[in-house]
Amino acid sequence: MISSALHSMLSLMILLTLVEAQSQSQPPKIQLRLAGNKRKNYEGRVEVFYNNEWGTVCDDDFSIEAAHVVCRELGFLGAVSWLPSAKFGQGEGHIWLDNVHCTGREKSLANCPSNGFGVSDCRHTEDVGVVCNQKRIPGHRFINTMSNDVETIEERVEEIRMRPISSHLKRIPITEGFVEVKDKGKWRQFCDEEWTQMNSRVICGMYGFPGEKKYNNKIYKSLSMRKRKNYWGFSVNCTGNEAHLSSCRLGKPLEQKRNGTCGRGLPVVVSCVPGRAFAPSSSVGFRKAYRPAQPLVRLRGGANVGEGRVEVLKNGIWGTVCDDNWNLRAATVVCRELGYGSAKEAFNGAKLGQGMGPVHMNEVECSGFEKSLTDCYFNNDALGCSHEEDAGVRCNVPAMGFQKRIRLGGGRNPYEGRVEVLAERDGSLVWGTVCSENWGIIEAMVVCRQLGLGFASHAFQETWYWSGDSSADHVVMSGVRCSGTEMSLTQCLHHGKHLNCPKGGGRFAAGVSCAETAPDLVLNAQLVEQTTYLEDRPMYALQCALEENCLSSTAKQGDHSSYRRLLRFSSQIHNVGQSDFRPKLGYHAWTWHECHRHYHSMEVFTHYDLLSLNGTKIAEGHKASFCLEDTQCDEGIQKRYLCANFGEQGITVGCWDTYRHDIDCQWIDITDVKPGDYIFQVVINPNYDVAESDYTNNVLKCKCRYDGYRIWTYNCGSRSSDMDEYPEMSNQLYHR
Repeated sequence: MISSALHSMLSLMILLTLVEAQSQSQPPKIQLRLAGNKRKNYEGRVEVFYNNEWGTVCDDDFSIEAAHVVCRELGFLGAVSWLPSAKFGQGEGHIWLDNVHCTGREKSLANCPSNGFGVSDCRHTEDVGVVCNQKRIPGHRFINTMSNDVETIEERVEEIRMRPISSHLKRIPITEGFVEVKDKGKWRQFCDEEWTQMNSRVICGMYGFPGEKKYNNKIYKSLSMRKRKNYWGFSVNCTGNEAHLSSCRLGKPLEQKRNGTCGRGLPVVVSCVPGRAFAPSSSVGFRKAYRPAQPLVRLRGGANVGEGRVEVLKNGIWGTVCDDNWNLRAATVVCRELGYGSAKEAFNGAKLGQGMGPVHMNEVECSGFEKSLTDCYFNNDALGCSHEEDAGVRCNVPAMGFQKRIRLGGGRNPYEGRVEVLAERDGSLVWGTVCSENWGIIEAMVVCRQLGLGFASHAFQETWYWSGDSSADHVVMSGVRCSGTEMSLTQCLHHGKHLNCPKGGGRFAAGVSCAETAPDLVLNAQLVEQTTYLEDRPMYALQCALEENCLSSTAKQGDHSSYRRLLRFSSQIHNVGQSDFRPKLGYHAWTWHECHRHYHSMEVFTHYDLLSLNGTKIAEGHKASFCLEDTQCDEGIQKRYLCANFGEQGITVGCWDTYRHDIDCQWIDITDVKPGDYIFQVVINPNYDVAESDYTNNVLKCKCRYDGYRIWTYNCGSRSSDMDEYPEMSNQLYHR
């Protein structure tokens, strides 16, 4: 008994000694990074830098607590999830950690119990990944133990600012100034001793500018001589492709000099070249929105400036980019090409909506310094890529201060309310309302974009149910007409100082409601082209169509035995957006048409026009949405809308509504049209009654030849790329 007790006591003492020794020993210094097939900087395969080599972590016994430790060590607030089985691709080299057990309170993954570094029975098919919370830890100080030829532990920069000199303070946006880093609560300057052009390129990209330029050094040299030096003790070495200066490697600590830590005593200054849409201006008044020349690359479907699905022009046809290998480097090439800065995020999986037409590029690989995405290596063969894999981007854009000049008042939530703007009146800035005369969804879209609240879902011309700020009841802006491309409401056409609002403000002030997503309707061009034909139909069979104004005006003069010549076709309307397309009006406001025995949920859903080659309207038709429903859907998507029995109307995301060629009003009456060459045009949602993420793809155009007996339609397509060829189309957005 005594022997057994002594043995147990000795074992316990040895165990306690080992635990104490282990607690006193310092864990090895490691560095973490997220790698692999990632599209965002806050998710990826967990990789550990240990013993001068990068390796991975096995998913055995990994947990959300361990993921929290990883994410916090990387400077994020915590983890959202973790993913086993090499979901971000397989790594290479050592599997440094296996059977990791964390409580979640550890400061480093190296503090968590495990099998020990390099002790693992895993394969790279078990590499673990994490998804971190996007928010950063305020004031987080990165530790870098990579070899960098520096023996001491180094800090990595996180919070950066560009501080302009006084003469540049009123410029919007700020494009030039001293570069400063926040260290221990104080702003410190960088020494220009080892500063490179690549460093400046990264700074400009962070602030939404596509490139850097030279500046007048004399004024900055003079300013720096007058002020006390306050330099940060390290230099940075960027390759030029980093999304943030915190991703750049650090150089050696700067040698202490008599005059601070910088040999020549000059702080770093960076001067950036803004995209043409963001040219600096000291004026806060009216400025016409910049309309860029047609590029080879464009963004579609994004709620905010500088984000969207990537589309490329090839052989006159717009197509999408497959997300295979899509990463931040390729996304940054797109952003800089379009006049923005570096990319914040590279989206995959059609997260900004599915495109239409061909997939032009696949497996894109960029160096990061290409002038255009089309200069990158890519595979022309997109076999196996569908529009479910369309790539997208979100770019860094300059701080224009637009959000500070507009607000929503009285709404039930931050996404709705009466529109209130800050305007100059009698030499001072005052808040006031916007006249709601002619206020529509296009104007509402600009407001939601300016506020960073996504898309507009509704535009209101009466806001008596939203009280707003009583001191802001007076109208300060009227006659607002937007094209939809503006970044702020003041860039839209408006009366300026000459206000004219007969209804006044108050209950008649303009209002909006915003949403993060929106539908997007697109016509199937091929089906229209394949189904076009002529039919001569007697008037006695067209009485319901005549009652609904689906025939030309001369039809009213004909008798029952006369004939009308109809250009008939089928139309298939896809919803490729991110939310369902619903009629503007609810059940209570739908109109019953006795003749056709159906309800109209939208009085005009599409316009059908025959135009001369110079854009003059020759003949027209229209289609009321008497039955807006899901005719068919993509695989795996359930139909939600069916018109039968006074059912719900709409088009689900991933579904389409087909109007067959043999139903009433699915035509243009061309009885009075002379033979010749024409343009056949179909416009969906022509009055912008319902919000969409992209109105430029709502117009379908075909070339058309009529010889008096037969008709040919060819070269059908969405003509948003051909504004110059068809000028009347662009006018629709600007002159409604």
